[in-house]
Amino acid sequence: MIELGANQPAADDLIKDVSEADFMAEVVEASQTVPVIVDFWAPWCGPCKTLGPALEAAVTKANGAVRMAKVNVDENQMIASQLRVQSIPTVYAFWQGQPVDGFQGAVAQSELEAFVERVVQAAGGDEGNGLDDAIAAAEDMLDAGAATDAAQTFAAILEEDPQNARAFAGMARAHITMGDTDQAEAILNGAPAEIAKTPEIEAAHAQLALARQAADAGPVGELRAAVEADPDDHQARFDLAQALHANGEAEEAVDQLLELFRRDREWNDGAAKQQLFTIFEALKPNDPIVLNGRRRLSSMIFA
Repeated sequence: MIELGANQPAADDLIKDVSEADFMAEVVEASQTVPVIVDFWAPWCGPCKTLGPALEAAVTKANGAVRMAKVNVDENQMIASQLRVQSIPTVYAFWQGQPVDGFQGAVAQSELEAFVERVVQAAGGDEGNGLDDAIAAAEDMLDAGAATDAAQTFAAILEEDPQNARAFAGMARAHITMGDTDQAEAILNGAPAEIAKTPEIEAAHAQLALARQAADAGPVGELRAAVEADPDDHQARFDLAQALHANGEAEEAVDQLLELFRRDREWNDGAAKQQLFTIFEALKPNDPIVLNGRRRLSSMIFA
């Protein structure tokens, strides 16, 4: 049972219509203290008309432990593009500026209430706080370079909570760091269907794809020279972007891919756009590289 949170907002603040202008304030910044569930919808979407009120009811029932932001994708195409919303209804849950759970399509009321409960627990509410502390400790280990210890901690968390998307993704990222991409892939493929499409798992898949590309990346200097010699050598520019990312230069990699998209967006079946999406997905949604890159890409697409 979700209990009233210490940071309970006023009733009128629980559910808001949010636009691109206030998304950072009402979702990313607000989620620093209370989880925010974002409902991406449109007036013409039939399933949205069912899901929206049902989700509002589940959020209201949580008594302030979670907030809800409603984003009309017709009026806010840029933010929908930045978060890779490809169908509606799509629902993301944000905690401390990052998506921690999500789903697509209309679901039963009982599943919505379970989703809200899971989001509250992911934010440290109820009995989930112990596992949250363990996940934070494992992430610290991974950041410090102790990938083996992090993997063992994530594995222990999964023994307690076999459907913890953050732990599955963390364990996969630990194995990517150790250079064991095959084991990382096996971990991700073994994630339960209920969490297989969550933002954390999708991000880990993207990180895995980039790690495998890095193993085959060419020398940056030679590729840069090839592009300077022939700016229309699209393959060389694409290879340069991969090599730059493998070298830790994600921002310049994005710049090169955007330039390739500007020159020929259809080249190699839209490879530049797809590679951009892979990089964006691997990074945190509020990373400046992601926000700026998606904004520039959207301006090209909708120009």
